[in-house]
Order: sequence, then structure tokens, then C-alpha cells
Amino acid sequence: MIETKSAGGPLVGMIRSVGREANKSYAFVERGWYLTKRYWAWELVWIVYNVVNALSITFIATVPSVHLTPAQVNQFILYLAIGTAVWTYVSVVFDNVTETVTMERWEGTIEYTFMAPVSRLTHMLGTCLFALLHGLLLTALQLVVLGLFFHLDLSQANWGMTLVILLTGSISLIGLGTVSAVLPMLFTERGAQMAYIIRAVMLLVSGVYYPVTVLPGWLQAFSKVTPTTYMLDGLRQSIQGVPVHNVQQPATISMLWPDIWPLLICGVVLIPLGQYIFHLAERYAKRTGKLKRNG
Repeated sequence: MIETKSAGGPLVGMIRSVGREANKSYAFVERGWYLTKRYWAWELVWIVYNVVNALSITFIATVPSVHLTPAQVNQFILYLAIGTAVWTYVSVVFDNVTETVTMERWEGTIEYTFMAPVSRLTHMLGTCLFALLHGLLLTALQLVVLGLFFHLDLSQANWGMTLVILLTGSISLIGLGTVSAVLPMLFTERGAQMAYIIRAVMLLVSGVYYPVTVLPGWLQAFSKVTPTTYMLDGLRQSIQGVPVHNVQQPATISMLWPDIWPLLICGVVLIPLGQYIFHLAERYAKRTGKLKRNG
């Protein structure tokens, strides 16, 4: 008997395999959504906290000053609004990814999830995708509220480049978030809280509320290896525009390339590195019995 193979057999098989993995990843996105709905009161607390925090910081720009013109005040307001929005996005993404292990322990499903026939890459990609969508939703809500309180001048915004910076920056956050998710696995008592130190360092050196040029020289060196520094700088230029001959003009890809290429490199390096570190931590946790422990 002669076996016949359909045209493009290997390609069709590969597409089906990718489709199955994508479907498994989506399962973790859906699971994250159901957990969010279950703990909606806690979600409401963080929404209110992030919005009030953003308002309290942005109101600093409205303090009367003889040194600032009305146009400069508006630029200062937008500068702080972008900083608070990006920091909300980063915080939500980190919290969602870092709490991957903590939430599984809390729900009592950690052993089932980590023994399921799903690759850890598929598991973490699904978790990170939900984290990114969750972060975008809460950040958009925060910006809507800020827009009701302040006049945000978006006339020079290049939304296409804003999306490019946001996507490339998000890839880097996935890698960093995966690395931070290791801490709750290794330190079962306060691992989730220990992950805050990564965010604290990023908040200090990334220029969230001030230019990195005001930092001491040795801290500026740290800002150059932090992806959020380039994400913030790129988003501010793409939304606020750049001064050309004392006039704000929309940013172009050539102007933003110094921020784009470091984000691409961070993403290429951090995602495989994060997966490798998570794999090592998972093996260690299973071997030492830390996977199930609650205290």
C-alpha cells in the first residue's frame, strides 16, 4: 500500500501544534480573568489606590510657579501623567506575574497546575498575556480619570510610535516579571513582598517622576540597564512630541530608535533568561518540598 501525504503536511502539523499551545495559553488568560472577578473587591481597592496616587502626584504640576509659563505647566502635567500611567502599568504587570505562584498556593491548586501536561513557557506566556491586558485596562481607566481633572495636550502624539514603544517595552516586562515570580517560589513566607525590591529599584532609577539626569552618576548607570527607562523616555517623546527649533513636533521612528533598540535587546535576553531561571527554581522547589508549603 502506498501512503499519500497531503501537501504541506509538516506545515499543517506545525500550525496545529502552535494552535494547541495558543489555546492552552488562553486558558491561563481566562483563569486570570475569573480570579480577578472572584476577588473584585481587592481589585477595586487597587483601582482606587492607583487613581488617587496618580492624581496626588500630577497635582504637583499645578502648584503656582513664577518660573513656568502656562505651556510649560501643561507639559509638566503631561510629563507626570505619563509617568504615573506607565508606573501603574508596570506595577499591575509585575503583581500579576509575580503572584502566579502565590495565587496558586492560596487557591490550593499549585501542585495540579505545575504537574499539568503544559509546558512552562505556555503557562507563563498565558499568565503574562493576561497581566499585560489587565495592566492596559487599568492604565486606560486611570488616564480617563486624569483627563477629567487635567487638560492633557495630546496634539503632538504619534499613536503609532506609542504602540510600538508599548509593545517592545511589554516584552521586556514579561522577562523581568518571570524572574520576579521566582521569589515567591523560593521564599514561601514573604517571597511576593520580596519582589517589591525589583519594582522599588526601577521606580528610583527609571525617571518615573523626574529626569534620570538628576540622579547621582552611579545611579544613572543603573538606569541605562533598566528597560523601563527607555519605555518611559520613548512614550514621553511619542506622546508629548520633541522640541525642534523650540517647537514641539511629533516624534518619528528615527528619533525614537535610541529607545526602541535597547527594549528589543532586553526582550530577547530577558524572556529566555527568565524562563531558564524559573525552570531552575521550579526544579529546586519540587525537590525541597517548597512548592506546596504555605509557611
